[in-house]
Amino acid sequence: MSLVGMPTLVISVRFLSGVNNKTTKPKLIITNKTIRMTMKRILAIVLTISSLGMISVKSVFGQQKLTNKPLPALQQDFVNLGFGMFIHYGMPTFMDQDWSDPDAPLELFNSPKFDADQWAKAAKSANMTYGCLTTKHHSGFPIWNTKTTDYNVMHTPFGRDVVKEYADAFRKNGLKVMLYYSILDTHHGIRPNQITPEHIQMIKDQLTELLTNYGEITALIIDGWDAPWSRISYDDVPFEDIYYLIKSLQPNCLVMDLNAAKYPSEALFYTDIKSYEQGAGQFISKEHNKLPALACLPLQANWFWKESFPGTSVKDVKELINDFVIPYNNAYCNFILNVAPNKYGLIDDNALEALKEMGELYQLPESFPVLPTFDAPIISSNLAKHKKSNSSWSDDMNIMDFANDDNFGSSWVSNREVKKPWYEITFDKAEAFNTLVITEGRFSNSTYVLAYFANGNWYPVHTEEIASKSKIKIFRFDRVWGEKVKLTIQSFERQPAIAEFGVYNERR
Repeated sequence: MSLVGMPTLVISVRFLSGVNNKTTKPKLIITNKTIRMTMKRILAIVLTISSLGMISVKSVFGQQKLTNKPLPALQQDFVNLGFGMFIHYGMPTFMDQDWSDPDAPLELFNSPKFDADQWAKAAKSANMTYGCLTTKHHSGFPIWNTKTTDYNVMHTPFGRDVVKEYADAFRKNGLKVMLYYSILDTHHGIRPNQITPEHIQMIKDQLTELLTNYGEITALIIDGWDAPWSRISYDDVPFEDIYYLIKSLQPNCLVMDLNAAKYPSEALFYTDIKSYEQGAGQFISKEHNKLPALACLPLQANWFWKESFPGTSVKDVKELINDFVIPYNNAYCNFILNVAPNKYGLIDDNALEALKEMGELYQLPESFPVLPTFDAPIISSNLAKHKKSNSSWSDDMNIMDFANDDNFGSSWVSNREVKKPWYEITFDKAEAFNTLVITEGRFSNSTYVLAYFANGNWYPVHTEEIASKSKIKIFRFDRVWGEKVKLTIQSFERQPAIAEFGVYNERR
């Protein structure tokens, strides 16, 4: 960094006198020499901190050169990546399990032949464009040089930063770098009913390390959050706080939650990319999908390596490419195939051969379909969830509580005799909000009037009319304060059913 020729700065500073409270206006002259000395001191501090492993000089200075892209452009870029490699590697690799013992001894972790470059070249052989590594799975064992816990890879016989070696190898081979991170952490007690502010801070600190020390991260895939099996809600660990932390560290990093299955496929809830874990029975509609999407599947029988893998057949290569990767690419969907390295740190021969065969069948398309226009993701907490609700006459047992129970599989259904049905949420106190989302239980081609109650009066919510054939209607408007919020259905073609009525106060 050259400081030659920098102009002298003159800064006017006001000082308060402690005796008579009068002010003086001395001028502080900063010369080129002073600037050079200051910058050298700052750089020395950064280098010192970097040597302790706290931050990366490359990330401090290098990431400033990145051009921040609008989210729709990033989503299109992600879809255009086409095909990538998921890499489940960690403590479960050494226990013949997909979830390891949360107190597994550190001595277990040792891969004497570990070679991340082999992984990258294997991905290249299949014409993949990126990798995604499990930095920490549900049992809470980080495989990077973290300062947040001693229970990590650096304290094992292996003693090397796996995330760093993976990121370096994949970039060297011209591949994009993505990371996977689990919110659920059974070793550190980050699990249902006992999450503390210290746990949330640990999550933030770990994500800060991952997004500061390892260069540009194209996407962060988050797991163990708001899933039936994890039972950690987006309120227990606040999604919006984590989302904006990630974007503040790396604005171009896409945030993806693997557990968005309970949310309808017509809109993005708590994710920049809609995900489909096919092994859990989640399959994208190749005919109807209109959102940026990711589908995943393991090449072998499980996500993490098992002793049986070298002698067990992998999935049919032609089926993977012809039935999934290629048609999904034509439906705005990127496909990520998991390949599990073995306990020695290498990909087995049968998996290597399968990847080469894929490369003979799959070539990255010259162009991908352009994503249609869709709404920005919903990432805020739902203020209406489990609040007091009321409605016009309901149909039999499908009463009002079903429309704000955080379950998109149940619905409030209006009685067929009601000509202008209405549904209402009452808050414990006045709340600020600027977004309303109506998710219909079935498409009824309804039109809505929205209103909020404040200071004893009802006021209209001023929104643009949405002409949509989707079951989900998203209304964004200038922030208002209300004690209640109400929707009235003005017209409909079939008996109205509301799966969820969401109320959000988005940061804008």
